[in-house]
Amino acid sequence: MRPWRLRPLEIMIAFLLKTLSLLVLGCLVGTLLLRLIVVRPSAGGDQKSPGQGARLAREANLRAHVRTLSEELVPRSWRHRTNLKKAADYIAASLQASGGHIEMQSYEAPGGTYTNILAAFGPDREPWIVVGAHYDVAGDGPGADDNASAVAGLLELGRLLGAHTLSRRVLLAAYSLEEPPFFATPYMGSNIHAQSLKKAGHQIELMICLEMIGYFSDEPGSQSFPLPLLRLFYPSTGNYIMVVDRLASNHGPRIRDGMRRAEALPVYSINAPSFLWGIGLSDHRSFWEAGFDAVMITDTAFYRNRAYHTAEDTADRLDYTHMARVVDALFHCLPVQVSGYSTRKPSP
Repeated sequence: MRPWRLRPLEIMIAFLLKTLSLLVLGCLVGTLLLRLIVVRPSAGGDQKSPGQGARLAREANLRAHVRTLSEELVPRSWRHRTNLKKAADYIAASLQASGGHIEMQSYEAPGGTYTNILAAFGPDREPWIVVGAHYDVAGDGPGADDNASAVAGLLELGRLLGAHTLSRRVLLAAYSLEEPPFFATPYMGSNIHAQSLKKAGHQIELMICLEMIGYFSDEPGSQSFPLPLLRLFYPSTGNYIMVVDRLASNHGPRIRDGMRRAEALPVYSINAPSFLWGIGLSDHRSFWEAGFDAVMITDTAFYRNRAYHTAEDTADRLDYTHMARVVDALFHCLPVQVSGYSTRKPSP
């Protein structure tokens, strides 16, 4: 009796089925790994938690700051140092009125002298937490979302910090020269600051970069992504805030979960390599390069806001209710005794 043999067609079909099975298995494993390593869901799932207590951040304050910066103090690009100085003075005055100890960190760059505004809150106890946002604008546009929204959040955060008792130092920083042509150069204000902290030997637990926190949309399909596969894990409606972190860090998921517990705000996080477009495009990259941990809190910028770096980036397009929720949620992640007010009363 002749031994049984597979015919060529049967061999080909078996090979294709085996290859297809391996591809399906690989996709399933890859998707699971992407979810566990990049998305990192919390133990309680992806649903947001209800907010606790009365909201502290004030929408009216946020709106007033954004309008001042994006309507009165424009343009604010590196070429317009007079307006940058006026903006720096405005930021410093607000943070000082909130009780911050102010330092104007000036430095030289091509084009002249530029300034970071640093405001220290709480006792000089390390490790510090740094919260920063850039106040310069790309080109001659108003820059309401990019980045007056984040500066407004920084100023409102300062008002809240000044009204509460802190267990250790929180340093608020407003940076110059984040935008081109100085982005990713030694002249970025955040690089000047990060290197000075490193040189002084300060312990920094985390730098939190605020980058565009004002644009939200309830329109389906309003959110885009750097990779199509990310659509499997994040909503396509751009009505949430994102916490961006490096691949091997756990700070992003921790901040995300803390913000979710504090506010009825959709918050997601992503852990991704810095070469993925958009992951390192703000002041947190300066702290990464200096050896510090850092995250970015953002409305995802050009992946959602089509007015990015245009004259259409105006104050009337922003959602100040969502902005207030972002500030409140972040405030509750800081080393603050929320129930214990200091002798300083909150300013209006």
